Amino acid sequence: MTDPATMAYGRAEDLPLVRAFAREQALTAGLDAGSVEALAIAVSELVTNTLQHTSGGGRIRVWAENGSVFCEVADGGSVPGTPRAMPAPDAERGRGLAIVEMLCDDMTTVAGPGRGVVRLRFAIKPPA
Repeated sequence: MTDPATMAYGRAEDLPLVRAFAREQALTAGLDAGSVEALAIAVSELVTNTLQHTSGGGRIRVWAENGSVFCEVADGGSVPGTPRAMPAPDAERGRGLAIVEMLCDDMTTVAGPGRGVVRLRFAIKPPA
C-alpha cells in the first residue's frame, strides 16, 4: 500500500481543487483515463454532499493497494446504508450515491458517531 495522499476541504470554492487532486492522484496511481474521470465525478458528488449536508468540511484520501486505487471521503455526517436504489424519474434529489455506486468497482460506507466515510475502489486495468 502506498501512503494515502490527503486533502482537506471545507468550502464550495474547494471543489475544483478537490477534483484536480483526485484526478492527479488517480492518474499517478495507475488508473486509465476513463476510470480517472469516473473517480473525479464520484468524488465531486461525495464532496458536494458533504458541503450541502454537513458543517465542518471533510477529508479525501487516495492510495493504491493490491491492483486497485482507493478513494475515501470522510466528513462529520452520516451515510445511508447500501444498496442505494435509483430514485423515481420525477424525484428532485437522491441520485448522487446511486450514481457513485455505479461508477466504481466497489463502494463501502462506515457511519459512526459524528463521522461518515465512503470508500471507493477502482481496479487498475492493465495497459492494452
